[in-house]
Amino acid sequence: MAKFELERKKLKTQVEMVKQAILTVYELVPEAEPIALVKAVKEMPMGIGSSESSCSYEAKQAESSDLLREEFLPVVYEEMVSLNENSTPRPIRIISDTGTSRSLLLKEALTSCESEVTEIGDFTPVQGIEGRIVVVTSQKITEEESNLETGLVTRARAKKAKAEEGSVQSSTLLKINHDLSGGKSKLFKEQSCDPEIAELSEEAFSDDKIVKVPGEHHLPKLLSTLGLGDLLGGKLTLSSVLEINSNTVSDKPTQSMEQLPWAFLRNLMMSNLNARNIKCAQDVHDCSFIDVNNDSDAINPLDLTTALFHCSDPFLQQEMVSKMSMCQFALPLLLPNCDTQQSTLMLWAMRDLVKKFRPHSLAGDRTFVEGRIVEMDIPMVSFVRLGESSLPKSQTLNKLVSNPHQHNDTFVHCDMECGDVPRTISDGLVEVSWYLPCGNTNIDMFKESVAIVNMRGDGRLFQTQMSFLLQTSAAVFIFSDDLEGDLSTLNNRESSAELFLVTSKTFNMKTLSDICMKHKVKESNVIIKKKKNDAEFVKKLRFHVSEAIGKNQIKMKVEDMAAVARRIGIVVDEDCTECTNGRRNAEGITGKITDVVKFKKDQLPLHGEIWKQISQIEKENYRMRKADKDIEGYRSSLKIKETKLRKEQQQKAVSEAMGKFTAGISESGTQRLYFLKWLKTQLDNLSRHNLSALRQQYKDCCRNTPQDKKLIADLDEQISNCSLGPEHFFRELGQIYECACSLPVSNPARKQVQHLPALCAQMLLDGFPVELVDGDASNIPMKWIKEVLTQLHQLVDTNSTILVLTVLGVQSTGKSTLLNTMFGVQFAVSSGRCTRGAFMLLIKVSEELRSELKCDFIMVIDTEGLKSPELAALETSYEHDNELATLVIGLSDLTIINIAMENSTEMKDILQIAVHAFLRMKQIGKKPRCLFVHQNVSDMSAHDSNMRDRKKLMEQLDEMTKAAAKMEKKLHYTKFTDVMDYDPDKDSYYIPGLWHGTPPMAPVNAGYTEAVYELKKSLIGSLQTSNDSKANHVMANDATEFLRWTESLWNAVKFENFIFNFRNSLVADAYSDLCTQYNTWEWSFQSEMNNWLITKETMISNFGVTEKNVQINGLRTRLREWIHEASKKLCAGEQTILSNLDEYFQKKDSKVRLVEKYRQDFRTSANSLRQQIENSIKHSLEKAVGFREGMEKVNKIKDREMDIIEKKVCELLKECRERKADLSEVGLTSEFEKMWDGITSELSAVRMPEIDVYQDVHHLLRSNLSSKGGHVLQMLYTVDLRSRGQGKFIVKTEWFAGWKRWLSALTHMDKNHLIAEIQEICDCNIRHCDSLISDQICVMNRSNTDYHETYIRDLLKAVDDQVKDHHQISDECETNLKVHVCGRAAKLFQQTHKEFNARNDPQNRLMESKLIFQEKFLESFSEKDQCQKRAKQFTETCVRPAVEDYVSKHLGLAIANQMKMGDGGVSYSTRTHFLYDLLKQLLDEDFQKYKEYTRSYGTFVKNWIKEQIIKKMSSGEQMQTLETNLLSEIVKKITAKITGISKDTDIKVFIPQFCSELKDQLVFPRDALDTFLILINTKTDQFAINLKEFIEEMELHLAKGYVNKTGISHITEIITQLPSKPHELLFTRLCGCGEQCPFCRTPCEAGGQDHKTHFSSMHRSQGLGRYRFEGTKKLVTDICTTAVISELTFKSSETKGEYHPYKQYRDIYPNWEITGDPSMESSDYWKYVLMKYNQEFAKHDDALPADIPPAWKELKSSDAEIGLRKSFNMGADKSK
Repeated sequence: MAKFELERKKLKTQVEMVKQAILTVYELVPEAEPIALVKAVKEMPMGIGSSESSCSYEAKQAESSDLLREEFLPVVYEEMVSLNENSTPRPIRIISDTGTSRSLLLKEALTSCESEVTEIGDFTPVQGIEGRIVVVTSQKITEEESNLETGLVTRARAKKAKAEEGSVQSSTLLKINHDLSGGKSKLFKEQSCDPEIAELSEEAFSDDKIVKVPGEHHLPKLLSTLGLGDLLGGKLTLSSVLEINSNTVSDKPTQSMEQLPWAFLRNLMMSNLNARNIKCAQDVHDCSFIDVNNDSDAINPLDLTTALFHCSDPFLQQEMVSKMSMCQFALPLLLPNCDTQQSTLMLWAMRDLVKKFRPHSLAGDRTFVEGRIVEMDIPMVSFVRLGESSLPKSQTLNKLVSNPHQHNDTFVHCDMECGDVPRTISDGLVEVSWYLPCGNTNIDMFKESVAIVNMRGDGRLFQTQMSFLLQTSAAVFIFSDDLEGDLSTLNNRESSAELFLVTSKTFNMKTLSDICMKHKVKESNVIIKKKKNDAEFVKKLRFHVSEAIGKNQIKMKVEDMAAVARRIGIVVDEDCTECTNGRRNAEGITGKITDVVKFKKDQLPLHGEIWKQISQIEKENYRMRKADKDIEGYRSSLKIKETKLRKEQQQKAVSEAMGKFTAGISESGTQRLYFLKWLKTQLDNLSRHNLSALRQQYKDCCRNTPQDKKLIADLDEQISNCSLGPEHFFRELGQIYECACSLPVSNPARKQVQHLPALCAQMLLDGFPVELVDGDASNIPMKWIKEVLTQLHQLVDTNSTILVLTVLGVQSTGKSTLLNTMFGVQFAVSSGRCTRGAFMLLIKVSEELRSELKCDFIMVIDTEGLKSPELAALETSYEHDNELATLVIGLSDLTIINIAMENSTEMKDILQIAVHAFLRMKQIGKKPRCLFVHQNVSDMSAHDSNMRDRKKLMEQLDEMTKAAAKMEKKLHYTKFTDVMDYDPDKDSYYIPGLWHGTPPMAPVNAGYTEAVYELKKSLIGSLQTSNDSKANHVMANDATEFLRWTESLWNAVKFENFIFNFRNSLVADAYSDLCTQYNTWEWSFQSEMNNWLITKETMISNFGVTEKNVQINGLRTRLREWIHEASKKLCAGEQTILSNLDEYFQKKDSKVRLVEKYRQDFRTSANSLRQQIENSIKHSLEKAVGFREGMEKVNKIKDREMDIIEKKVCELLKECRERKADLSEVGLTSEFEKMWDGITSELSAVRMPEIDVYQDVHHLLRSNLSSKGGHVLQMLYTVDLRSRGQGKFIVKTEWFAGWKRWLSALTHMDKNHLIAEIQEICDCNIRHCDSLISDQICVMNRSNTDYHETYIRDLLKAVDDQVKDHHQISDECETNLKVHVCGRAAKLFQQTHKEFNARNDPQNRLMESKLIFQEKFLESFSEKDQCQKRAKQFTETCVRPAVEDYVSKHLGLAIANQMKMGDGGVSYSTRTHFLYDLLKQLLDEDFQKYKEYTRSYGTFVKNWIKEQIIKKMSSGEQMQTLETNLLSEIVKKITAKITGISKDTDIKVFIPQFCSELKDQLVFPRDALDTFLILINTKTDQFAINLKEFIEEMELHLAKGYVNKTGISHITEIITQLPSKPHELLFTRLCGCGEQCPFCRTPCEAGGQDHKTHFSSMHRSQGLGRYRFEGTKKLVTDICTTAVISELTFKSSETKGEYHPYKQYRDIYPNWEITGDPSMESSDYWKYVLMKYNQEFAKHDDALPADIPPAWKELKSSDAEIGLRKSFNMGADKSK
């Protein structure tokens, strides 16, 4: 064994260098223990597999299976180490694994500063134990002639226990460097304070290699300091970096080291040139002086970027590299790990970089080179430092690649902020920056492209990196002042690089010559800086670089460097399994693409020409430009064409490429993202290659054969179609899904694609842009997008809300770049083509900011540029721009209008489009915020300087608003701010140009980044403060609401230019919610006033009954008081509704803003409701008072009668008692008979007043018709009402002298048709009047009241109300109709009057009451107390009728409340719900029901409600429960009054007082009460007790009666006889205004009573409104919602017989809003009805059956129900 001892005499050289190395390490590891230098003694190898080595290996194998693998036999070396010259050598065994680049130090010996040797012990070879075992990178060991040619570096960490502290402290690193070929080695301790070091001689190290190694385990420590400890290993994701949080727009200085990485990333993601200039803010207030050299709160930028790259996942690494490249920062080529000494080639991180440049060789041809930088053959020149160098290498490189007038700090250097902070983990980092010429000799520093590589740290310590650079570089420039030191790292046999030595130290020529010869460096390649002038030095260096890359033709692509890296043990980031699989899967698709156009046609056939044709059909379905007279037939043919195209799609099997694509996106998350990235990369490469070739052909053709227009046009089309990206595959995927959705639900193909939308939704959630608008077809695959967004809604919290931000502007003005800079996202820019269509991307909002921003995600939508040159030649280009602008503005909560100053002229057109879009959004209640961004404005005073321009812009915008408002027929909008939240001073931003200098070497302009940051800060700030300002309030929606907006908006914008029809389900939902709320308030108000009215009517009925000695004229005084009280209550009720309405609209709810435009309608309706109820109450009170006054004559007769009876009976009773005769009962009866005969004789002359009802009615009829003219009055003079109204009313032709005038104006009527329609109107009117007469007679009989003229006035008003809406009814017809109705009424009222007189005739009443008074007379004479009997009598004759009347009066409202509030009450909540349920049930009915519905809507609906009430009240015990509740309620009140009245009074005082207490609740029968009070003489207290008992019995008896009346017939009878009918109460609220569509007669559904605009959710075929074609007389199949978007015309009486365009129907019917609806399904209901009953409707209307389109004949009842749900916006849950 050869031994070498460490001798002091030989240590003569390089002492200073050793000392410097020791001091440097000591600064880095100050806590380490100093240990003396020792020298290793080496033995020759024992060979492979020796017994000793095998034993040592096997003993450790179980514990180190993860490090030492059995398939590789270790090579064992033994060395003897002498710790000092007097100590015994100790063995060190090193095992090197020949199969891997790993080596382990299994055993070591160290000594402390003390002389005694300390045995540390064996190390356990298990990775991961701190300080125990270190795996180090070495070069691969090969055996050749018993010698190992490569060096082996091993390191280990020892631990020394400190007894005094009882803790373990880490010692420093031990390094053994073997010069195996030279047989020398040196053991060198990095840090030492041994005093013997100072005595070392220079000769001791003259032949040895002094190498310094970076510190170990610094990475975890640094990451912990930076707060990144948990993120090591790629756990930091792009989405987490892009997340909007409280620091996103924070201007607070960085306060801690933990904030530094996030501040750096935030700035980097915005491409901020100052991103590397970060340092913790120092608090200078508490310090007496500032230490500018204090680095305790600083970190070297290189350490920070190295740490972040270690923590970032591959996709964040790509984005970081992309942003660093934009800033012209050097990029990590080899990323070191200081702990493992393992470097990584960052190939994947740089894979996405695309560069465009023009080398001087192509400058004359004006062509350029574009491609991915890692795939380009660009020579690489490396710059390294070996040992010490006084030249600032990085600063020199910055000057080397920078134009003197455009300097940029590409490489971090010591003079940068924190650049002088000592590096801890970034030594060994290899950075690269490409110099790319622009083709201008005055600007370019190099004529050709070159990669400049800079290695950090001393190259002697990083042999692997040095080996890599020597093998891949065209030239290597070595910076060193220590040329006589250890330069052995340059001796690489595989190196082909030309070497250059750069130094500032002077050497003698022989030394230089020897050095050059030893290391194979040309003497001409030695560059010595002799002067201080850097410019000359840099110029000389630039010359040598140019010469080197010119002479040495070595050009290696970065992706080809991976082979070199793998060979020497460098990890390649693309070698991970997921990346490899993703690339393989992508190449499986792209590998077979030779012709892009042919590939798209063969492999992506569904979204090609077929999809474009379907899109055209969809738009034609909306615009109906080519429709003939038969619109529905034309629409049916379009549907057939679309179905045929879908079937053509279905016949195409899923292509091989799409199968592989689907499999690729179905992989696990990381591999899926790798696949998509690889696919995009490879497709972009293909597109770029094809585009480049086509552009060259196009240029050659235009230059050489300009006359060949056809070829030029063909090339132009090929250029447009040559693009191919992932979006095309997703389009195809969408069409596969849409195609499958057109199949039956049970088809297996549908089930096979159900998972696809969820995959796309997940990618959207992962931050992948998803196409919203297909840029080629200019269409949205709505079923696909709908399901994707639905799946997104399910993936996130279903309560998660999304706020939408969009940007709009001219093409190529930097919209995508603006969004990318603002949010750090990845919208495609300059990848061979501009954005087409619209893409959406999600950005997450952090938890702490969600409450402030009121959203969980921000959706950023990037759109195709407007005014595209590609579309400019097309006629539809303006239409296309209008569609896109309206869509994105409609979807947006925040809209950025991007104006490039050089395109300001074109921007005026865009502004006009935008103004129209904003105006339309205002109309539907959406008022997004608008910001104007003026790009390429560099002046710092731009905002102030452009004040006049802003004013001019506002004037232009106002003018555009006026013009747009005129076109949209909304003339009340005169200013831009009327439709938009826009402040020209606050919402205008001026942004300088993107690049600072001339690309491609120009970095992003710092001013651009700062301006975009200010814009972003303003955006987020406005969201944070929007809740405080109602004007700027922005409300986010969830994914489903965004979906519904998208669907409805896209449907709307597909109409003609500026004919904007909007039917949005969100608006419908919001409107329905508002209607529901309003109806609740309205119903509550109405119910309260109804109850109040019943109370007052009860008091009127009791007037003079419960209160004696009151004059009837006092009732009029009371009436005035009550009307005044009602007015006050009504005002209060109206104010309550208005307050509720205001509170509703003040809610911070996204629904509220959508119905803001209806706010005034509902306020007006509240006022109208108050007036309506006020008029009704006044009329009812006056009517009740009139009845009461009308009964006064009868009541006086009755009062006189009762007075005479009471007087005569009392006199007889007194006379009999005074005679004191012992009269028997027979005698008393005889006396009573004599007295009664006298009364009868006295009252015999009294008669009830007679009324000539016919005469009264005739007088009222003449008064009603007095305004009609003399001919009508003359006709009335000859009318005899007694002979009228007896038979059927027949409409006669002679009543319509001017009927030809009507026929000339109506296309759908002839003579017979007109008469038939009027006959039906009159018949309906007569039926309504008959119902009113019947109800009034019922009231007369029940309340024992006489005829009153009010009844006739009500009838005539009812006829007037019906006739006024039918202008075709002539005066003659109206007169005859009223005569007929009045004749019927007069006869019935005359008969009822006679019955009333007979019932109330004094003679008849005397006969009826004789026995009652006789009984009372006998009881009074005998003086028996009849308390119990009288109590029972009072209960039966007075209380019970009053209670039954109370229940009857209140039951109607109670039933109505039950229908509205109980189960199924949603059907009565709004008119929309009501009509939906009604029409749904009609599907099960026959033609007769549909005929009644379409011809007599009001009557049918009222009867239908009545049927529903009867049906519901007949089920279970609902009616019984309501009646019992009302009974219980009034009995409690009665019992309480009995208890509360004093019993000390006389019975004749008690009874009136009791009645008076209940005068507002119960109407006591006047006759019964008067009769009861005569000769009453009982004890009050006992009477009260008995009365309670009998009332309880009465309650039980009545309740029992309710139980027995539960059948349908009983319920029907009860409801028919109710004074307040529930179906009429509900009908009043549900029928609305009663208006019907002028074309199809469908009823208006607008909420409230008094609205400005009528609308309906579902119009129907006009044939159901009796329209027919003029020539054929066939029923018309056209539907209003289709007609109004067609080119067809109509004529009616309102058009005076002239044809008028349907599109301008509002000129004729301004109060009707008919929303264009081209969807086939929504109108399927009425299509099905007309198809089913075509013959019946035609026969009834005396017309020919309609020509039913073929598509209609396929409809089923289920299709009709689906169409019904769609029309009324009823989901499955809503329709229950």
